[in-house]
Amino acid sequence: MQTAVKQAILSMRERYHEPITLHEIAAEVFVSPFHFSRIFARDTGVTPGRYLTSIRLFEAKRMLLNSSLTVSDIVCSVGYSSVGTFTTRFTQAVGMTPTQYRAPEVEEMLIAVAPEYHRLPSLQELRSVGKTCVGLRPAIGGSIVGSVDVPDELAPADVLIGVFDNRIPQRGPIAFTALPHSGGGDMAINNVPEGDWWVIAVAEPAATGPRVPRIFLGDLQQPVSVAAGHVSRIALRMREVRPTDPPFAITLAAGITTGGQRTGIPERAALRAVA
Repeated sequence: MQTAVKQAILSMRERYHEPITLHEIAAEVFVSPFHFSRIFARDTGVTPGRYLTSIRLFEAKRMLLNSSLTVSDIVCSVGYSSVGTFTTRFTQAVGMTPTQYRAPEVEEMLIAVAPEYHRLPSLQELRSVGKTCVGLRPAIGGSIVGSVDVPDELAPADVLIGVFDNRIPQRGPIAFTALPHSGGGDMAINNVPEGDWWVIAVAEPAATGPRVPRIFLGDLQQPVSVAAGHVSRIALRMREVRPTDPPFAITLAAGITTGGQRTGIPERAALRAVA
């Protein structure tokens, strides 16, 4: 990854609460906005704007769950000037309003991936949710099968493999599986709707194994095409989260809709810092 891109990411992480622009970030790393956008997308897979949005939404979710700040205060703290604009964008991306995101079950089933924060529910909790997030009807589609290579230093580990509609997911997967791993292994996700999907795996040391203050990520450079009745094959290699990876937080909480209705509330759990 080019030095200019790394410097830009560092600037975004330090200044996400400011109303910064693409031109300002490009100027900081001494390249033209056009060239900056091109090399940033080439090195990270997303545009600078989407990367900055991922940082802001991650921080907003963290504040919603871990603070008593009002939504208005959070809006100002993550670089937005309008509560209405933020609420609309948050709801469209996440599938629930900022207020609904504060429900205890959201935090209980939270999956957070960032260099400085992480959380993955236990294997038992993941399996209690099922193979498909509630709120989306299971569809008889295709299957995604393949291998997951977990580093020896991480095993034994709990691994979640999810199918998402975005390279930087903001809401729960359309389908997923949760597996115990002690090294390499096979995985299969069935009933995946037709379309092009991003497959992302998250792994953390199992409760029975040695704990390390790290979380591992497995992703692909391209989306996976799924067709009804067909099998798509992939190979995921887990790696430690890098400082340049865009942060994301999604929840498997099933009982919240934009209409405000909920199912049962599981025991509360906290997003923890691991820096």
